[in-house]
Amino acid sequence: MAAQPSETTGIVKAVIQRVTRAAVRIDGQTVGAIERGLLVLLGIGKTDTPATSDWLINKLLALRIFPDDDGKMNRSVTDVNGGLLIVSQFTLFGVLEKGTRPSFSDAMPPAEAESLYRDFMAKLRTTTALPVAEGRFAATMDVELINDGPVTIILER
Repeated sequence: MAAQPSETTGIVKAVIQRVTRAAVRIDGQTVGAIERGLLVLLGIGKTDTPATSDWLINKLLALRIFPDDDGKMNRSVTDVNGGLLIVSQFTLFGVLEKGTRPSFSDAMPPAEAESLYRDFMAKLRTTTALPVAEGRFAATMDVELINDGPVTIILER
């Protein structure tokens, strides 16, 4: 279960996949693609703040899920000079406590979420020299990936 949010950090929900390559397409056009790196499906909750973004950026860049020379998960995306592909996904906040139709009441409203997402992307690009790609906020997207391992981490805080 996710920890309760503090006044400054909000709730982070992300699905992080180690990939050999990943791409996002809209209407058949590639809008974002990376080679080896991390595909991050990012949910923005109604209590998220800029401090949440800072915490997540630090976590993503330092997360040690790439193998070292001994095959142990001991290297970060920074260590392997990988890429990051970020895809906003409000459905990560879907709750199925009642019935079969998810409730998204914990997701941040779209206008506010887009602003925080834009700030997150700008901070990420200024924090790292790694390749950073993204989908398009609120668009219907086709996400294609080759999961390496497979390694998938669900991050909730």
